[in-house]
Amino acid sequence: MSLLTSLTYVLPHRFLSSLARRLAYSTSPGTKQWLIDTVTRKFDVDLSEAAEPDPRAYPSFNAFFTRALKPGARVADPDPRALLMPADGHVSQCGAIEDGRIFQAKGQSFTAAELLGDATAAEPFRNGLFATVYLSPRDYHRVHMPWTGTLRETVHVPGRLFSVGTDAVANVPRLFARNERLVCHFDTDFGPMVSVMVGALLVSGVETVWSGEEIPAYGTAITRKDYRGKGITLERFAEMARFNYGSTVIVLLPPGVAMLSPELKAESPVRLGQRLAMRIE
Repeated sequence: MSLLTSLTYVLPHRFLSSLARRLAYSTSPGTKQWLIDTVTRKFDVDLSEAAEPDPRAYPSFNAFFTRALKPGARVADPDPRALLMPADGHVSQCGAIEDGRIFQAKGQSFTAAELLGDATAAEPFRNGLFATVYLSPRDYHRVHMPWTGTLRETVHVPGRLFSVGTDAVANVPRLFARNERLVCHFDTDFGPMVSVMVGALLVSGVETVWSGEEIPAYGTAITRKDYRGKGITLERFAEMARFNYGSTVIVLLPPGVAMLSPELKAESPVRLGQRLAMRIE
């Protein structure tokens, strides 16, 4: 375990994330430009894909970090049976959910019930599929729909804000089920589908297209929002939510509806819109 991962057990997670948020939203020209230039240089950010390629045109670091892409910079897999990768990044892990358990890393796993904060909601995914995608600071930070779905409920599960980097994933038990997260439940033509937006150390927030900012405010109790009957339907490949700093999205699918693309492996680089899985007809 690295020193940084060890320190995250004792660091004041929310205090540090609140400080990072203040910096991220600062419109001070010197502060915001120093942050943008530092991240662009350190992580080799490709601004040629951005709708606004000029790094000095962004009013804040957060505006830069949640930047939109040029039209056509990402395209959906043309096969209408394909479920889509929800974000740019790297596959942390993907595969079968085995009797309700989701693989995290060698020697580490957690349950779908822990992740969702609800054993009943987790039951349809007991032997289904999962894909965990890590977004690094260089990546496009908007998360899109793998498949067309109608929003049923969101669940804000409070927790820690550990780093979600490779070392932390390998060494922090049940990491994704311990970090603060927003669970988004959708109804689809094949049944339930879940996308989980997992917070992380220095993450300033999670926003959705239907409700705006969800994290912060940081919570101390599970908060549910019922969207049944509200008619919020998002099409396959449509934007769903965004991170205000790099983190992780986890997609859960029920059994018997799709097969994961065989080329997806741990640490595989992925791009929004590529094939995540193929519907079973």
